[in-house]
Amino acid sequence: MGMAAVGLFTGMALGFAGHFAGFGAFLLVAALDAIGFVSGRFADGDGERGDLFHGREHVNRRR
Repeated sequence: MGMAAVGLFTGMALGFAGHFAGFGAFLLVAALDAIGFVSGRFADGDGERGDLFHGREHVNRRR
């Protein structure tokens, strides 16, 4: 599944949560989406722990 499709489904989930359950549910879904995205990147092997704590400048200097 491409990143565009993932973004589409995430946006739909956030929209439904915000419309039907209110702003608190919107924030909860957004937080769970972010956690799921980061854990998925680690599971795929695309992420490292240091990527969460350093900005883009640090990553570009390393290469």
